[in-house]
Amino acid sequence: MTARIGVVTFPGSLDDRDTQRAIRLAGAEPVALWHKEKDLRQVDAVVLPGGFSYGDYLRAGAISRFSPVMETVIEQAKAGLPVLGICNGFQVLTEAHLLPGGMLGNDHLHFICRDQKLRVENAETAWTGDYRQGQEIHIPLKNMDGRYVADEYTLDKLEAEGRVVFRYVDVNPNGSLRDIAGITNEAGNVVGLMPHPEHAVEPLIGTGRTDGLPFFTSILKKLVNA
Repeated sequence: MTARIGVVTFPGSLDDRDTQRAIRLAGAEPVALWHKEKDLRQVDAVVLPGGFSYGDYLRAGAISRFSPVMETVIEQAKAGLPVLGICNGFQVLTEAHLLPGGMLGNDHLHFICRDQKLRVENAETAWTGDYRQGQEIHIPLKNMDGRYVADEYTLDKLEAEGRVVFRYVDVNPNGSLRDIAGITNEAGNVVGLMPHPEHAVEPLIGTGRTDGLPFFTSILKKLVNA
């Protein structure tokens, strides 16, 4: 049976179709989920895609966190459902308290769009199993509110528990504390990151590399072998 991975569309989502394509390229079946519906349609995993949901009013992700679909996502994520939040999706995950910390405006106060080098710090989550710890990859980055922040206790806890999944290399593009580009929850089923792996799955788009495809092959293998 083909694994089914849901992709939620909020008002203002921009990368939901790209994410569906990446899932399809990895060999899974993408399932479109609408933010107003609580039913996840029996998917095996969920991706919250990038974009500017609700125009990033209040705070990025703050309104989407209260969408009906998130009630089910939160409940099932706590029960073990794999969830990936990309850019705006990462912001939604912090607002929903599925991941600790929060996202603020870039320290230089400008929108940024660039190919970004990352280092894989944790290759044992549901979404990173096809990477190697310490591997350096290039993933497109585009955000206005991408600065990851948390108190020192939370940052130390993330470091000590190996829950920093990705770190920016060579340059910190937005002022994220400790160069953090992505984190995971304690169980490793929920991952959020600011860069966009769905834009690095084919040689002709994004970085011209396929460094983002392992996100989607990782979860496929995890689901098949579960």
